[in-house]
Amino acid sequence: MSVAYAERRDTLHRYFDRTAADAWARLTSDAPVGRIRATVRAGRDSMRQTLLDWLPPDLSGLRILDAGCGTGAFSIEAARRGAEMVALDLSDTLLRTARERLPAALAGRVRFETGDMRDAARFGDFDHVVAMDSLIHYPAAEIAAVLAAFAPVVRRSMLFTIAPRTPALAVMHAVGRLFPRGDRAPAIEPVAWARVASCIGAEPALSGWRAGRHAGISTGFYKSHARELVRA
Repeated sequence: MSVAYAERRDTLHRYFDRTAADAWARLTSDAPVGRIRATVRAGRDSMRQTLLDWLPPDLSGLRILDAGCGTGAFSIEAARRGAEMVALDLSDTLLRTARERLPAALAGRVRFETGDMRDAARFGDFDHVVAMDSLIHYPAAEIAAVLAAFAPVVRRSMLFTIAPRTPALAVMHAVGRLFPRGDRAPAIEPVAWARVASCIGAEPALSGWRAGRHAGISTGFYKSHARELVRA
Protein backbone atom coordinates (compact mmCIF):
# COMPACT_ATOMS: atom_id res chain seq x y z
CA MET A 1 0.00 0.00 0.00
CA SER A 2 1.46 3.35 -1.03
CA VAL A 3 1.58 6.36 1.26
CA ALA A 4 -0.60 8.28 -1.22
CA TYR A 5 -3.25 5.55 -1.16
CA ALA A 6 -3.29 5.42 2.63
CA GLU A 7 -3.57 9.21 2.95
CA ARG A 8 -6.45 9.40 0.47
CA ARG A 9 -8.19 6.45 2.11
CA ASP A 10 -7.98 8.13 5.51
CA THR A 11 -9.37 11.37 4.05
CA LEU A 12 -12.29 9.47 2.55
CA HIS A 13 -12.87 7.70 5.84
CA ARG A 14 -13.15 10.97 7.75
CA TYR A 15 -15.38 12.55 5.11
CA PHE A 16 -17.91 9.72 4.76
CA ASP A 17 -17.84 8.66 8.40
CA ARG A 18 -18.22 12.16 9.88
CA THR A 19 -18.46 15.22 7.63
CA ALA A 20 -20.89 13.95 5.00
CA ALA A 21 -22.57 10.96 6.63
CA ASP A 22 -25.98 12.64 6.97
CA ALA A 23 -25.86 14.19 3.50
CA TRP A 24 -24.85 10.86 1.95
CA ALA A 25 -27.64 9.03 3.75
CA ARG A 26 -30.11 11.58 2.38
CA LEU A 27 -28.71 11.43 -1.15
CA THR A 28 -29.06 7.66 -1.22
CA SER A 29 -32.65 7.69 0.07
CA ASP A 30 -35.85 8.94 -1.53
CA ALA A 31 -35.82 12.16 0.53
CA PRO A 32 -36.07 15.47 -1.39
CA VAL A 33 -32.71 16.90 -2.49
CA GLY A 34 -31.61 19.93 -4.46
CA ARG A 35 -31.33 20.06 -8.24
CA ILE A 36 -27.62 19.25 -8.41
CA ARG A 37 -27.83 16.34 -5.99
CA ALA A 38 -30.89 15.05 -7.84
CA THR A 39 -28.74 14.63 -10.97
CA VAL A 40 -26.15 12.74 -8.90
CA ARG A 41 -28.86 10.49 -7.46
CA ALA A 42 -30.26 9.77 -10.92
CA GLY A 43 -26.81 9.00 -12.26
CA ARG A 44 -26.00 6.64 -9.43
CA ASP A 45 -29.31 4.85 -9.89
CA SER A 46 -28.54 4.37 -13.59
CA MET A 47 -25.02 3.17 -12.86
CA ARG A 48 -26.22 0.71 -10.24
CA GLN A 49 -28.70 -0.75 -12.69
CA THR A 50 -26.02 -0.99 -15.38
CA LEU A 51 -23.74 -3.01 -13.12
CA LEU A 52 -26.61 -5.21 -11.98
CA ASP A 53 -27.47 -5.88 -15.63
CA TRP A 54 -23.90 -7.11 -16.21
CA LEU A 55 -24.44 -9.85 -13.63
CA PRO A 56 -26.57 -12.97 -14.23
CA PRO A 57 -30.32 -12.42 -13.69
CA ASP A 58 -30.37 -15.22 -11.10
CA LEU A 59 -27.59 -14.78 -8.55
CA SER A 60 -28.54 -17.74 -6.38
CA GLY A 61 -25.47 -19.55 -5.14
CA LEU A 62 -23.11 -16.73 -6.12
CA ARG A 63 -20.95 -14.83 -3.67
CA ILE A 64 -20.33 -11.14 -4.41
CA LEU A 65 -18.17 -8.48 -2.77
CA ASP A 66 -19.64 -4.95 -2.76
CA ALA A 67 -16.41 -2.99 -2.28
CA GLY A 68 -17.18 0.47 -0.94
CA CYS A 69 -20.84 -0.37 -0.37
CA GLY A 70 -21.83 2.93 1.26
CA THR A 71 -25.45 2.74 2.42
CA GLY A 72 -25.91 -0.68 0.82
CA ALA A 73 -28.19 -0.08 -2.18
CA PHE A 74 -26.28 -2.39 -4.54
CA SER A 75 -25.96 -5.15 -1.96
CA ILE A 76 -29.67 -5.05 -1.25
CA GLU A 77 -30.63 -5.33 -4.92
CA ALA A 78 -28.16 -8.15 -5.58
CA ALA A 79 -29.34 -10.02 -2.47
CA ARG A 80 -32.92 -9.77 -3.74
CA ARG A 81 -31.72 -11.73 -6.78
CA GLY A 82 -30.28 -14.45 -4.59
CA ALA A 83 -26.65 -13.42 -4.09
CA GLU A 84 -24.70 -13.91 -0.90
CA MET A 85 -23.22 -10.46 -0.34
CA VAL A 86 -20.27 -9.14 1.62
CA ALA A 87 -20.83 -5.37 1.89
CA LEU A 88 -17.51 -3.71 2.73
CA ASP A 89 -16.90 -0.04 3.55
CA LEU A 90 -14.49 2.16 5.49
CA SER A 91 -17.30 4.03 7.23
CA ASP A 92 -19.03 2.56 10.27
CA THR A 93 -21.57 5.36 10.02
CA LEU A 94 -22.61 4.47 6.46
CA LEU A 95 -22.70 0.79 7.37
CA ARG A 96 -25.03 1.58 10.25
CA THR A 97 -27.41 3.21 7.76
CA ALA A 98 -27.04 0.21 5.42
CA ARG A 99 -27.96 -2.21 8.20
CA GLU A 100 -31.03 -0.15 9.06
CA ARG A 101 -32.16 -0.20 5.42
CA LEU A 102 -31.71 -3.92 4.89
CA PRO A 103 -35.12 -5.61 4.60
CA ALA A 104 -35.64 -8.25 7.27
CA ALA A 105 -36.21 -10.90 4.60
CA LEU A 106 -32.63 -10.38 3.35
CA ALA A 107 -30.91 -10.37 6.73
CA GLY A 108 -29.19 -13.70 6.11
CA ARG A 109 -27.90 -12.73 2.66
CA VAL A 110 -25.83 -9.60 3.44
CA ARG A 111 -22.81 -9.54 5.71
CA PHE A 112 -21.63 -6.00 6.54
CA GLU A 113 -17.93 -5.50 7.22
CA THR A 114 -15.77 -2.47 8.01
CA GLY A 115 -12.45 -2.36 6.21
CA ASP A 116 -10.18 -1.44 3.34
CA MET A 117 -10.94 -2.72 -0.17
CA ARG A 118 -7.40 -4.01 -0.49
CA ASP A 119 -8.03 -6.42 2.37
CA ALA A 120 -10.76 -8.26 0.45
CA ALA A 121 -8.92 -11.59 0.76
CA ARG A 122 -9.76 -11.84 4.45
CA PHE A 123 -13.43 -12.30 3.54
CA GLY A 124 -12.94 -15.38 1.39
CA ASP A 125 -13.48 -16.07 -2.31
CA PHE A 126 -16.05 -14.43 -4.59
CA ASP A 127 -17.67 -15.03 -7.95
CA HIS A 128 -17.81 -11.30 -8.66
CA VAL A 129 -16.60 -8.07 -7.09
CA VAL A 130 -18.30 -4.71 -7.66
CA ALA A 131 -16.66 -1.37 -6.85
CA MET A 132 -19.19 1.27 -7.84
CA ASP A 133 -17.73 4.77 -7.51
CA SER A 134 -15.31 3.65 -4.80
CA LEU A 135 -12.19 3.90 -7.00
CA ILE A 136 -12.95 7.31 -8.48
CA HIS A 137 -10.83 9.09 -5.86
CA TYR A 138 -7.62 7.33 -6.86
CA PRO A 139 -5.14 7.71 -9.75
CA ALA A 140 -4.75 5.00 -12.39
CA ALA A 141 -1.88 3.16 -10.70
CA GLU A 142 -3.78 2.87 -7.42
CA ILE A 143 -6.92 1.66 -9.25
CA ALA A 144 -4.89 -1.11 -10.84
CA ALA A 145 -3.31 -1.99 -7.48
CA VAL A 146 -6.75 -2.39 -5.87
CA LEU A 147 -7.93 -4.59 -8.76
CA ALA A 148 -4.78 -6.66 -8.37
CA ALA A 149 -5.63 -7.14 -4.68
CA PHE A 150 -9.09 -8.39 -5.68
CA ALA A 151 -7.90 -10.73 -8.44
CA PRO A 152 -6.68 -13.74 -6.42
CA VAL A 153 -10.05 -14.18 -4.70
CA VAL A 154 -12.42 -13.50 -7.64
CA ARG A 155 -13.53 -16.33 -9.93
CA ARG A 156 -15.48 -14.57 -12.69
CA SER A 157 -15.53 -10.79 -13.05
CA MET A 158 -14.65 -7.45 -11.52
CA LEU A 159 -16.99 -4.54 -12.21
CA PHE A 160 -15.83 -1.04 -11.32
CA THR A 161 -16.21 2.59 -12.28
CA ILE A 162 -13.74 5.35 -13.06
CA ALA A 163 -14.14 9.11 -13.37
CA PRO A 164 -13.52 9.70 -17.09
CA ARG A 165 -11.11 12.43 -18.09
CA THR A 166 -13.44 14.76 -20.04
CA PRO A 167 -13.57 18.57 -20.48
CA ALA A 168 -16.89 18.78 -18.63
CA LEU A 169 -15.57 16.87 -15.64
CA ALA A 170 -12.41 18.97 -15.60
CA VAL A 171 -14.53 22.12 -15.32
CA MET A 172 -16.58 20.66 -12.45
CA HIS A 173 -13.38 19.62 -10.73
CA ALA A 174 -11.96 23.14 -11.04
CA VAL A 175 -15.16 24.74 -9.71
CA GLY A 176 -15.09 22.41 -6.71
CA ARG A 177 -11.68 23.76 -5.74
CA LEU A 178 -13.24 27.21 -5.24
CA PHE A 179 -15.20 26.07 -2.18
CA PRO A 180 -13.65 26.56 1.27
CA ARG A 181 -11.44 23.61 2.15
CA GLY A 182 -13.66 22.51 5.02
CA ASP A 183 -16.70 22.28 2.71
CA ARG A 184 -15.08 20.29 -0.08
CA ALA A 185 -15.74 16.67 -0.82
CA PRO A 186 -12.60 14.59 -1.38
CA ALA A 187 -11.50 15.26 -4.94
CA ILE A 188 -12.21 12.70 -7.59
CA GLU A 189 -9.36 11.70 -9.90
CA PRO A 190 -10.38 11.89 -13.58
CA VAL A 191 -8.40 9.25 -15.46
CA ALA A 192 -8.06 8.17 -19.08
CA TRP A 193 -8.97 4.53 -19.67
CA ALA A 194 -5.82 4.06 -21.74
CA ARG A 195 -3.75 4.97 -18.68
CA VAL A 196 -5.74 2.63 -16.41
CA ALA A 197 -5.42 -0.17 -18.97
CA SER A 198 -1.66 0.37 -19.09
CA CYS A 199 -1.41 0.13 -15.30
CA ILE A 200 -3.58 -3.00 -15.31
CA GLY A 201 -1.23 -4.54 -17.88
CA ALA A 202 1.72 -3.87 -15.58
CA GLU A 203 0.18 -5.76 -12.65
CA PRO A 204 1.28 -9.44 -12.63
CA ALA A 205 -1.82 -10.45 -10.65
CA LEU A 206 -4.02 -9.20 -13.52
CA SER A 207 -2.26 -11.08 -16.31
CA GLY A 208 -5.12 -13.58 -16.53
CA TRP A 209 -7.80 -10.92 -16.94
CA ARG A 210 -9.15 -9.11 -20.00
CA ALA A 211 -11.29 -6.03 -20.50
CA GLY A 212 -14.97 -6.70 -21.13
CA ARG A 213 -17.97 -4.40 -21.38
CA HIS A 214 -17.95 -0.69 -20.71
CA ALA A 215 -20.62 1.99 -20.44
CA GLY A 216 -20.70 5.68 -19.56
CA ILE A 217 -23.36 7.40 -17.44
CA SER A 218 -23.68 11.19 -17.59
CA THR A 219 -26.54 12.94 -15.83
CA GLY A 220 -25.86 16.54 -14.85
CA PHE A 221 -23.19 16.51 -12.15
CA TYR A 222 -22.78 12.72 -12.24
CA LYS A 223 -20.19 11.48 -14.73
CA SER A 224 -18.88 7.96 -14.37
CA HIS A 225 -17.72 5.16 -16.64
CA ALA A 226 -18.31 1.47 -15.87
CA ARG A 227 -15.70 -1.11 -16.79
CA GLU A 228 -15.58 -4.89 -16.61
CA LEU A 229 -12.62 -7.22 -16.22
CA VAL A 230 -13.24 -10.93 -16.79
CA ARG A 231 -11.01 -13.94 -16.39
CA ALA A 232 -9.45 -14.77 -19.73
